[in-house]
Amino acid sequence: MNVRSLQRVIEAIPTSDGAGVKLRRSLGQSAWARVDPFLMLDHFSTENPDDYIAGFPSHPHRGFETVTYMLDGHMQHQDHLGNTGDLKSGGVQWMTAGRGIIHSEMPQQEQGRMRGFQLWINLPAKEKMKPAGYRDIQSAEIPVVTLPGGARVKVIAGTLQVDGRATAGPIQGISTDPLYFDIELPAGASFVHPIAPGYHAFVYPFEGSVEVGSAGKRRGLKTHHAGVLSDGDAVELTGCEQGGRIILLAAKPLLEPIVQYGPFVMNTREEVEQAVRDYQSGKLTEASL
Repeated sequence: MNVRSLQRVIEAIPTSDGAGVKLRRSLGQSAWARVDPFLMLDHFSTENPDDYIAGFPSHPHRGFETVTYMLDGHMQHQDHLGNTGDLKSGGVQWMTAGRGIIHSEMPQQEQGRMRGFQLWINLPAKEKMKPAGYRDIQSAEIPVVTLPGGARVKVIAGTLQVDGRATAGPIQGISTDPLYFDIELPAGASFVHPIAPGYHAFVYPFEGSVEVGSAGKRRGLKTHHAGVLSDGDAVELTGCEQGGRIILLAAKPLLEPIVQYGPFVMNTREEVEQAVRDYQSGKLTEASL
C-alpha cells in the first residue's frame, strides 16, 4: 500500500461572496490554489445573521458543477428551470450548471448558526454545454458509517470501502468519479481508505486537526487548512489530541485548460467571452445556442 503524504498546504482566507456572505476560501483563492478537477472550496460558519442574511441572490453559472453541503442551517435554492429545494442541516444540493443555469440560494432563517461548504467541480470540455440539472439530497439519503475505533464517515459521493464492506453514497456515475466524505475522528483514531492512483485528493479539517500519512511519516494539518495530497493508492488520517472533523475529496483530474471569469469556467478565452455575451443577451439558458 502506497499511502499518500501531505504535499502542499493552502490556508483558507477570509473573504465574502454573494451579497456579502462571510466565508473562508481555501481552493479557488487563486489559479495556483486549485486541485484539478476541484476549482473552489468555500467554508461558511457563523452565528451572526449579519454575516449570512443577504444570501446569494440570483446569479449565473456555466461549465461546472456546484455542491453545497449544509452542516447547520436552512437555505432555499431556486433556479430558472423551476426547481425549488430546501437545503437543511445535513443535506446536499448537487447542481450541474452545464451550458447555463441562473439560481439563488437564500437563507430561510433570521438567527442561529449557518454552517456548511460550497464546492465547485469542473466539467470536461465535452460536457460543459450539456443541459443543466439539479438534485436535492436530504440528510436521510446520505449514509453514515461508524467504524471500529470510533471514526464516523458520512458518504456524500463515491463509495466507502472498509473491511470488505462497500457503502455507496447518493452521488454516483459522474465522469470525474468524485469521492466526498465527511469524516469525524476521535483523538488517536485512524481512517485508511483506498484512492485510485492518479486521482487528485485533498483534505480540509473544519473542526480540530488531523495528521496525514502513515506511521512515522505523519504531518499535522490544522483547522481551516486544505492539505493537498501526493499520489498513491491510499489515504491515512489520524485524529490529533482533540480529535478532528475533516472533509476528504478525491477525483479523476481532467488535465484540460481552465479559463475562468467569475461564474463561468470554460476551456478557452473565446468560450468564456461567449458565455458573457450569452448571459448579457439572455441566451445563457436557452435550450440550444
